Amino acid sequence: MLRLDELGSERLSPRDKGIPARAFGMTVDEFLASEPRLSEFWTPLVALDNEAIQNNLRVMAEWSASHGLELMPHGKTTMAPALWQRQLEAGSLGITLATMGQVRTARTFGLNSIMLANAVVDERSLHYLAGELVNPEFRFVCWADSVATIDEMERTLRAAGTPRPVDVCVELGAEGGRTGARSLGEAIEVAKRAAASDVVRLAGVAGYEGSLAHDRAEASLAAVRSYLQGQVELHESLGELYDDEGDIYVTAGGSAYFDVVAEVYAEAMAADSRTLWTLRSGAYITHDDGFYRHVSPLDEAGDQAAGSAASARLRSAMRGLARVVSHPEPGLALLDGGKRDFPFDEGLPIPRQTAPDLGGEWSALEDASIRAMNDQHSYLGLGGQDVQLGSVVALGLSHPCTTFDKWHYLPVVASQDDDRVVDLVRTFF
Repeated sequence: MLRLDELGSERLSPRDKGIPARAFGMTVDEFLASEPRLSEFWTPLVALDNEAIQNNLRVMAEWSASHGLELMPHGKTTMAPALWQRQLEAGSLGITLATMGQVRTARTFGLNSIMLANAVVDERSLHYLAGELVNPEFRFVCWADSVATIDEMERTLRAAGTPRPVDVCVELGAEGGRTGARSLGEAIEVAKRAAASDVVRLAGVAGYEGSLAHDRAEASLAAVRSYLQGQVELHESLGELYDDEGDIYVTAGGSAYFDVVAEVYAEAMAADSRTLWTLRSGAYITHDDGFYRHVSPLDEAGDQAAGSAASARLRSAMRGLARVVSHPEPGLALLDGGKRDFPFDEGLPIPRQTAPDLGGEWSALEDASIRAMNDQHSYLGLGGQDVQLGSVVALGLSHPCTTFDKWHYLPVVASQDDDRVVDLVRTFF
């Protein structure tokens, strides 16, 4: 089993994208002790803001607690155990993951409270899980959306000799959505099958509302609200099937509609203190400058969070940094970062500032835009402004889930105004 502090003994090398040459051969701890500055790093780069991360951890923890909700943030967003630890220290009940491979990674760091937002039907994964359940301190719950899923789990878990039943939440889906039973009737049949098993235990209701909408239009919010009401109805209909031998969950996820989750769950929560009403929002730890900025109820520039103070808002804690490597025609510059470096699936990067170099003085880029991206280039449309060859552009990024996977280490600066590198966040994709 690894420990987080052991990551500090890993040695840096030219294989680590963006790391300064002087760090090669140093351990992470040795490099950080040398008081590095962001200006030493190579472009392209994604940098994180420690002050903003700490703000976001506090804001989400306080918001969840004030609404009576547990938080098991989705760790696949970052796949960074050091950031998971900060989420746990801020009060999270555990970490959510998406694949059994991610579970295996998390277990090597001693993570003892995991929700798998997925089904487990692979024999190898189930044998591994049975072995991990020997540890009585390991809290694990996964999902199932069909009777066939329970059948597959039973067959392998019995052969593996699982030391205790596997907790399973029935996943409710929706027409046109992702996974999940497509009706309450189907979901109830899955629940009955789980409750009758000796190697699987019915542990609640789960699902993902985020696949049903991508904005905060009234029709989108209505679709999300209707789905969540179906979750509550399903949970209430399963009352007689639940046992008294473990935790019961009702869980929704996503970082866009957690205010609607709280609204819909509120009445049922008041009448049911036994259940762990749980959010799985994961992107909040860094937030972003694109998709989540427009849909999150707690965005710093938004007005959706009625009654929230300005200090209780999420802030973007990540930015891309790329250098102008070509200025082939008026109004167009090419940057040295592209799809291999920055996310593009929920909107292209947004040029925010430019400076002569990473350690220089920043000035606003108000009319610029990224027109397109290649693997290692971004097309910077300049509008009425201009940039110099060799200068650096700071980019607002959209969608943390497809940012972290592109980086082995991400430098963390003290704050947006203080470029001292205080940490290197290691990812495990």
